[in-house]
Amino acid sequence: MPNLFSPLTIRSVQFKNRIAVSPMCQYSSEDGFANDWHLVHLGSRAVGGAGLVMTEATAVSPEGRISPDDLGIWKDEHLVNLKRIAAFIEAHGSVPAMQLAHAGRKASHNRPWDGGKFIAPDAERGWQTVAPSPIPFSSSEPMPLELTIEEIESIVADFVAASRRALEAGFKIIELHAAHGYLVHQFLSPLSNHRTDHYGGSFENRIRFLLELIERVQTVWPEEYPLFVRISATDWTEGGWTADDAVALSTVLKDKGVDLIDCSTGGNVAGAKIPLSPGYQVPFAEKVKKESGILTGAVGLITTPEQANEIVESGQADLVLLAREFLRDPYFPLHAAQKLGAETAWPPQYVRAK
Repeated sequence: MPNLFSPLTIRSVQFKNRIAVSPMCQYSSEDGFANDWHLVHLGSRAVGGAGLVMTEATAVSPEGRISPDDLGIWKDEHLVNLKRIAAFIEAHGSVPAMQLAHAGRKASHNRPWDGGKFIAPDAERGWQTVAPSPIPFSSSEPMPLELTIEEIESIVADFVAASRRALEAGFKIIELHAAHGYLVHQFLSPLSNHRTDHYGGSFENRIRFLLELIERVQTVWPEEYPLFVRISATDWTEGGWTADDAVALSTVLKDKGVDLIDCSTGGNVAGAKIPLSPGYQVPFAEKVKKESGILTGAVGLITTPEQANEIVESGQADLVLLAREFLRDPYFPLHAAQKLGAETAWPPQYVRAK
């Protein structure tokens, strides 16, 4: 059995293989509601054999959306459609997971195919952005408002309420999005966090917001279900967040009961020079895993069964999360099993194509 198709158990949850659907923004919601697009997009990857299927970055508040078209979980009315999706994923042998997010200063943008530009607060569909410090993401965007202590506490409460709703909707894993330059990452990085209170300055202060999120979320998230955190392991910019910071944070998070670190990079600095190549982020997952002892997920231009299997077989990471390759091939796990000689069950409706 190739290592890619070996099962993995985290707390009470078992994954049938090490292949996960990485969060991919679809920009296809109205008022945060999931719809048939999300059911088919996520459901087809479960039918395709993924061990874990994760939603796109799901906003914990309207102001936390990247765009007005983002998926949301800030009100109970969102749950009807989300329950249907989670149940479908689980019925087809995959574990349903939800990534919870707040975009911070990177909120209020148009969808990529509509240009992706910032929408001003006074424009239709726009709103005021917030951040740890009044520092814009790029010179072409206005300054976000610096969060007050009371506003920080309110956002923490939004994450807690979203976690409760995710549980009610039937998701078995939640992942806190602390990567890609969104709000939690903005607190972590000294490039975006210039606060002088207990949320800024030292490493211990800059990670405080994330630790408070975790502690509060754990009051509603059951111990038997895993909790993941996605981080950007480097800002790819001098003076920013580093791989050593990622290891130090992951060591703390392991002690706090986090089960897996989903290791991405970048997103917090406009124009950062990122050396793209196949598997370019995998070494960060390996470093975090080996130096902190926590389970990790690897992402980033992973496109072939052999590449994915080698990552798990060599111990670089425990899960392999694919995004673009799953867009090209929703049935990647079934095709990978054939190529690697693993036994896996095709849906009976599709057996004739085997």
